[in-house]
Amino acid sequence: MNKNKEKMISELAEKCIENGVIDNTLYKKYNVKRGLRDENGTGVVAGLTQISTIQASEIIDGKVIPCDGKLMYRGIDIKKLCRGFLDDDRFGYEEIAYLILFGNLPNAQELKEFRQLVSESRTLPTNFNRDVIMKAPSKDMMNTISRSILTLASYDDNYSDTSISNVLRQCIMLISVFPMLAVYGYQAYSHYECNKSLFIHYPNPQLSTAENILMMLRPDQKYSHLEAKILDLALVLHMEHGGGNNSSFTTHVVSSSGSDTYSVIASALSSLKGPRHGGANIKVVEMFDDLKKNVSDTKDEEQVAQYLTKLLHKEGFDKSGLIYGMGHAVYSISDPRAGVFRNFVHQLADEKGMSDDYELYAMVEELAPKVIAKERHIYKGVSANVDFYSGFVYRMLNIPEELFTPIFAIARVVGWSAHRLEELINKAKIIRPAYKSIKEECGYTPLGER
Repeated sequence: MNKNKEKMISELAEKCIENGVIDNTLYKKYNVKRGLRDENGTGVVAGLTQISTIQASEIIDGKVIPCDGKLMYRGIDIKKLCRGFLDDDRFGYEEIAYLILFGNLPNAQELKEFRQLVSESRTLPTNFNRDVIMKAPSKDMMNTISRSILTLASYDDNYSDTSISNVLRQCIMLISVFPMLAVYGYQAYSHYECNKSLFIHYPNPQLSTAENILMMLRPDQKYSHLEAKILDLALVLHMEHGGGNNSSFTTHVVSSSGSDTYSVIASALSSLKGPRHGGANIKVVEMFDDLKKNVSDTKDEEQVAQYLTKLLHKEGFDKSGLIYGMGHAVYSISDPRAGVFRNFVHQLADEKGMSDDYELYAMVEELAPKVIAKERHIYKGVSANVDFYSGFVYRMLNIPEELFTPIFAIARVVGWSAHRLEELINKAKIIRPAYKSIKEECGYTPLGER
């Protein structure tokens, strides 16, 4: 950009800011729920869903009392769901995807048929990898995946058909190919932008989704059973999280307009990529890297607590005032997903010879709520969320950071698909929230008089 153009844009940006600021006190004056949240940060109810439920409090004697967090998929506690397939030493992604999409757990025959359907759908159009994914590689994998999703619409003769059977076909196809779009997108970036060798491994129909991700990503295609088991668990825990999260709400909003499946899923993906939504786990691992650089003895609780205090005072890391991975918009006492994850993270750390790193994470998980309570005078309870450990897990699995958020998307596309189907089945009206205008009418000034 030349200097004149840069200067002009800078000046116009200042004009945007000057004429765009809204006085925060007006939200209270007009009783506007900013960000669809009330003054306590609780989401404003904007719809109904059967897909998943989040519980973080109970009503006792007319008072709202925080409780251990619960997450239910189609009414079944996530802890019980995970225990079901973990106790049998099975991979759970396909089984839980069936539950979220169709409303009930599959029997053995239904699960076998669904796995076969997903496997048969895990294929891209001829030369799609070469003509689309390998063209214009980018470090931003989420943008790469979005481009691929929208391009897939060009290969679908019925892309705009919103009948339930057609949308379900499209959703199952997208669920099936998301791992390929993500991994191949990274391989293109790694080869063309980082000068590394190019590996394109085709998915194996006999493998689970988690196994295929690791196999396609690694040059030697090798992985341990524990690695695949923990990645599978991560996919299940990230698969769905209530209709109120930003990307699922986006799915409902865009679906309500009558748009096609490819546009809807690309929109949800664009919502997820934001650092306030799906990009949080990257911030956690970066924070821990910074901690190791700035704390001389990471086994000393006092030194670690001092570092965490500096974070809250905006004196460390990115000066945001946040301890990443701690706290959640809904949960206070505990995030059930983090609880399920924790024991398996410890197992993987032992296998990878990274027990010291795990102990540091465990120390921060224990110290951070105490530091936050002391410095911020918050007593409602602050706990580790699922992203506190997920980035650490992905790093132990040698998954590059560029794929951290895409892994989240590989899981969450199942939830988005269920929410899209739910919106279409119920034929709700177009979602059209109202905005209160605070700009008074003013007169028109002719061009020559301005």
